[in-house]
Order: sequence, then C-alpha cells, then structure tokens
Amino acid sequence: MFKKFTYEDVSAQNQVKASVQRKIRQSIADEYPGLEPVLEDLLPKKSPLIVAKCQNHLNLVLVNNVPLFFNIRDGPYMPTLRLLHQYPDIMKKLQVDRGAIKFVLAGANIMCPGLTSPGGALDDEVLEETPVAIMAEGKQHALAIGFTKMSAKDM
Repeated sequence: MFKKFTYEDVSAQNQVKASVQRKIRQSIADEYPGLEPVLEDLLPKKSPLIVAKCQNHLNLVLVNNVPLFFNIRDGPYMPTLRLLHQYPDIMKKLQVDRGAIKFVLAGANIMCPGLTSPGGALDDEVLEETPVAIMAEGKQHALAIGFTKMSAKDM
C-alpha cells in the first residue's frame, strides 16, 4: 500500500480537536495494551496531532510530521512498520515460511499453506479480522502488517 506513496497522495492534513485526539488515543490504547507505558511519549497531549487523509480512504496519524498509525475507512488504527520495529510485542504475530517472503514483500496475500507449513507459525488466539504483524522465518523484524480473514483455529 505504501510502496509508491508520495506527498501528492495526501489530499488533506488537519490538526484534530482535543476531543478527537482523546478518542484516537483511547482507541489505540484499547487495541494495543502493550503500548500503554509509552503512549504518552508517542502521542503527547501537548503536541498537535495531525490526521492526513489520503487516497483509498487511508488516514495517517502524524505527530511531529512522523506517521505513527494508520487506518482504512473507519477500521482499527494500526501502527506503521517503523513503529512496530521499535515496539515489536504490541501486536499478535503470524510467521510465514522462507518461500513466501519475496511474494509478501511484493504485496501478495498470505494463504494458509504459508502459515501452516513447517516454517510458518500461528498464534492460536488470533481471531477473524484481527490486525497482525507478519513475521518471516529466521528474521527478527516484521515484514508486513495485515488483517486476518480467518481465525487461527479455522486455518
């Protein structure tokens, strides 16, 4: 989604009101309880919070011109990959095998065989429509962020 992302793709940037800022902070705190200790550092109350509206119904949450979270339409807020690399334990993880890495980096959807093969791994607590971090076999950082279309038990 962000592979060919430029400033021209941003249609509007607005500094949000304090009430909207509280709502965004609360929804992020509810979705990612592991971020609670550092949420004040990431989204300080005194710093202006900017929401950039982009093409394809994408909203970016920026603090000091640094994108930290995004959401599509009115979906849940998801951290950017850079933020996920700084705080790797805030999301549930799925691991793909080595053969799927180049295809996932090129934007392919992940199918069940890539997760259930010997190199893949599933977190049993993952439910349907849950934001997850996509990890690669043998790598320590996430390579993508996505939604599950099925629960881990169904896979």
